[in-house]
Amino acid sequence: MPTATVVDPLMLVLGDEPLLVDRAIMSAVTAARRADPDVERREALATALTPMEFSDLVAPSLFAEPRVVVIRQAHESSKEIAAALGHYATDPVEGVVLVVQHAGGARNKALADGLRKAGAAVMTCNKLTKPAERIEFVRHEIRSAGGTTTPDAVAAIVDAIGSDLRELAAAASQLVADTGGMVDESAVRRYHRGRAEVSGFAVADLAVAGDVPGALEALRWAIGVGVAPVLVADALADGIRTVAKVSGARPGNGYALSGELGMPPWKIDRARTAARHWTEPGLARAMEVVADLNGAVKGLAVDADYALEKAVMDLSRARRLR
Repeated sequence: MPTATVVDPLMLVLGDEPLLVDRAIMSAVTAARRADPDVERREALATALTPMEFSDLVAPSLFAEPRVVVIRQAHESSKEIAAALGHYATDPVEGVVLVVQHAGGARNKALADGLRKAGAAVMTCNKLTKPAERIEFVRHEIRSAGGTTTPDAVAAIVDAIGSDLRELAAAASQLVADTGGMVDESAVRRYHRGRAEVSGFAVADLAVAGDVPGALEALRWAIGVGVAPVLVADALADGIRTVAKVSGARPGNGYALSGELGMPPWKIDRARTAARHWTEPGLARAMEVVADLNGAVKGLAVDADYALEKAVMDLSRARRLR
């Protein structure tokens, strides 16, 4: 995983895996604060910056306070910001660590290439698209947390959770804490049996399958045990996106498509079963429902619990669209 062993005045975080990007940026900040605990962190999106605002972020201060300036989504930069970043890289300000995140790819590639040529330390944070990469990631997370594991246990974690690195990292850390360090397959099965009982995924599975009474019962139970509405909303959105993704995939079994779709085989096969009962207009309407729900549970609705119940009913109606 990305690490920074020295404080470089110019760093290029190259990739678009959110967890790895955040860790790379934090490692740069931590390294700078290890050298000087008073380092200030400033952060901005490249798309929201003007050249003048960027100049203010990196300009020498009266008292020369050290700082780390983080610019995210540099691949989305305007020509003016890309030019400003490139110019700064050739003449950096003393006491300032500039961290530029670029997703990679063709867009604004010249900017990333220019930062490299200027001597930027590169930290690669690409998405882990292959199951073997995610297995190695989980193994590394368990070791980093002070635990030991087995190949079957690691495979079971990836199979149960899928491709979301934040969830994989959280599960690995929790399992090490709960087991005292030895993470075997039986511990994984116990953990995920309990986890399913308190997550929104049970609600989502039932809603996507068209079982409205079951989904509403599971929803009320989840609310009763304190599951946050936003987590249930996220699970519903994930369920709809998964069905839409699988509906548009080429023919093939779950194992053949796992790497291509970025999800475990069991999830693909289950989504295929659900997808047989969804039409393209229905999925389009369902996408609207979960998008509206996202805003509702984040403050737009007076009653988030009611918004969730309504979304389950709306998804049922969407599923019947022809």
